[in-house]
Amino acid sequence: MAFENLTRDEARSRASFLSTDSYDIRLDLTTGPETFLTETTLRFSSSSAQETFVDLIAKAVTEIELNGELLAEPASRFDGARVRLPALAEGENVVRILAEGTYMNTGEGLHRFVDPVDDEVYLYTQFEVSDARRMFACFEQPDLKATYQLTVTAPDHWRVISNAPAPAPTPAGAGSATWVFDPTERISTYLVALIAGNYQGGTGEVTTRDGRTVPMGVFARASLAGHVDAQNVIDVTAAGIDFYEEAFDQDFPFRKYDQVFVPEYNMGAMENPGAITYVESYVFRSEVSDAVRERRDLTILHELAHMWFGDLVTMRWWDDLWLNESFAEYASTLASAEVTRWTDAWTTFALAEKVWAYQQDQLPSTHPIVADMVDLEAVETNFDGITYAKGASVLRQLVAYVGRDEFFAGVRAYFVKHAWSTTELSDLLSELEATSGRDLRSWSRLWLQTAGVNTLRPLIERDEDGTVRRFTIEQTAPEEHPTLRPHRLQVGGFTLQDGRLARTTTVEIDVDGERTEVPELVGERADLWLVNDGDLAYAKIRLDDASLAVTMEHLRDLDDPLARTLLWSSAWDMVRDGELPSRRYQQLVLAHITGEQSSSVNRTLLQQLESVAGPYASPDQRVLRTETAASAVWELAEAAEAGSDAQLQFLETFARLARTEAHRETLEGLLGGSITLPARTIDTDLRWKLVISLAVLGGIDVAGIDEQLASDDTQSGRKSALTAKAALPTEVSKAKAWRRTVEKDTLANESITAVILGFRRVVDESLLAPYRQRYFAMIGRVWAERSNEIANRLVAGYFPSSYGGQGVLDDADAWLADAEEAPFGLRRLIIEGRDTVARQERVRAVDIG
Repeated sequence: MAFENLTRDEARSRASFLSTDSYDIRLDLTTGPETFLTETTLRFSSSSAQETFVDLIAKAVTEIELNGELLAEPASRFDGARVRLPALAEGENVVRILAEGTYMNTGEGLHRFVDPVDDEVYLYTQFEVSDARRMFACFEQPDLKATYQLTVTAPDHWRVISNAPAPAPTPAGAGSATWVFDPTERISTYLVALIAGNYQGGTGEVTTRDGRTVPMGVFARASLAGHVDAQNVIDVTAAGIDFYEEAFDQDFPFRKYDQVFVPEYNMGAMENPGAITYVESYVFRSEVSDAVRERRDLTILHELAHMWFGDLVTMRWWDDLWLNESFAEYASTLASAEVTRWTDAWTTFALAEKVWAYQQDQLPSTHPIVADMVDLEAVETNFDGITYAKGASVLRQLVAYVGRDEFFAGVRAYFVKHAWSTTELSDLLSELEATSGRDLRSWSRLWLQTAGVNTLRPLIERDEDGTVRRFTIEQTAPEEHPTLRPHRLQVGGFTLQDGRLARTTTVEIDVDGERTEVPELVGERADLWLVNDGDLAYAKIRLDDASLAVTMEHLRDLDDPLARTLLWSSAWDMVRDGELPSRRYQQLVLAHITGEQSSSVNRTLLQQLESVAGPYASPDQRVLRTETAASAVWELAEAAEAGSDAQLQFLETFARLARTEAHRETLEGLLGGSITLPARTIDTDLRWKLVISLAVLGGIDVAGIDEQLASDDTQSGRKSALTAKAALPTEVSKAKAWRRTVEKDTLANESITAVILGFRRVVDESLLAPYRQRYFAMIGRVWAERSNEIANRLVAGYFPSSYGGQGVLDDADAWLADAEEAPFGLRRLIIEGRDTVARQERVRAVDIG
């Protein structure tokens, strides 16, 4: 909402005369299920006697005390988001604000959840970007760091966790207790954390390089605690601490390290120092693929990297959010590759993170890595593939450009100079320039301050016997973002030898400008040429016709997994850009996926298979293509190694693609036990996936779904049941789903998403046709009335992009023309949705041809 917004100019103005010292925060969590008492005493200095405001979103403010004087009529000084203060004293100031806070069910602020298994209450905070003000009064901007001392009264059987250690609680009467935490280190408001409830799990410790013993805890709510693999989490964390302390030459900055899996979480994780929170799907109550396990370990290392990048040193304002996220993404992938069992982490990065970055960078809403964050609303929209994946990709190229030793020497100097303070881009570049001897201002301008992705295409002239007569790399840029950039990369040549594709030539070069000649390759011969072999550059890569033909025939015969991944990525880019019919990519996946050993690569390829068989397929072939893909994947599941990761992924993909009566019978057989796969148990979560797919096909009804729920009446089971009921192929089920999420405001965040996922799962698209007009009529109201998180889920989730169509483009264009004054975040979602549909149309046109 507009009144909750804070602009960069306002934040800079406030920071120009204020400096914060400490917060004393007292919370009473025993006052009821809807609200809590919050009292904040804030100590700060002011260089001038002027008025200012404190940020707070609360139900009511009952007391405001400034420098020992109670202010009259406190309610009149509170507008719902800001508490106005009169003229401050020059020098030290103390303000105390007593308020009634509100629990959230949106994953923002202080979230409250009741476990259906045992009726236990669980709380946790999520404050990034600007929701600390939902729990305590504060100056909600990252550059005003302070220490925080929390005192929390809660039920005495709870575990209460915050950033700092706490002694044993003291009784507070009537089944409650009070926890008094030590003051934290100097951190920003968005990093303060509180997690409270009957969380259970395991504990351990790690010894840091300076000899300190850092206690660790790994927890989840009691009904899930038996599935928490605490030792694995601690082991990955300990390996990461060793790696980062050496790489950064900076001791682990905090006194303890708890990691908590929390319910109804909006993202993967959050880097609250000493109190990391994770999405509960990382607690595996059923079998999952190694791709998911790898993602969890990478997330653990990502959040751990933030203890240095983001927590020890924090960006001054959100323009430099990438200083947090890109570095954590790069550092965690590096650590994963070097100190965990996921030694092919850069292969995963190439086909997951970089593909995400390339797709985001081609949307009309793309932006520079260093974005122009004019206010908090702008910040909310930029947690995307540019900030994370493109930034990390560019950092990897920077490391190749300046040298790894020089890069980390600059990073170490950066930490020494700026520990416990805030920085901006120039601070980091100064240190990297000093250690590398390179002028990075031009590099920064080209890579960090401009948007768009370049395409590199080999232009090869050959003699009749295939010998290279001339090898040129052409670089192009989109018209909207015409910057051409320098790239440090390798060109690899691969030759068929005894049925295998072996690398026979490698040249490392600098590519710059529109054309780069590669004279080193003149006179060489190869069956396949790969630009960006080794994946150092951030650029879309094209294959020449001969290399594409070899790829289509022999991709599985190439032994290097990263090189294979780059070929997959190149072919996928060609599909999305209309240079390769989607039917050929479907053929490529089905012919060569069994040559892949990486679970993460298989996961991405199967997701792409669903796209090319569905929304990317020509309309006249879509039904047949989806049916064919489903049948082929089921055959792969039957042929896969008993109980293997590949078998599980093929089975799950088959369930999502299933369309025919025969497919429905197979799903029913798997669910009932008359059809089995070797060594494959249909466990709880896999059972729900089969139920949801049966619902899509009309193979189960509401009563049947309720019967399944009765055997798994948990939070996860309830969400799956919501999805299954919304997926039923009836007008009634779709209408009920729409009503429960759009017209009513009672469901929590994850439950809303569960309903939307089911609503979108259809075989007959006509079921959704009536909602196209309703969608564009409701989005303005939803954006104005719901929280940022819920509004984003509804607007993005219900966008009518499924299989697209010109009608959707027309409706989106009409809305955008009529809503020029709509909030930036809302317009961005519509622009991105429209672009997705427009790309589908272009891809399908090529497939028809």
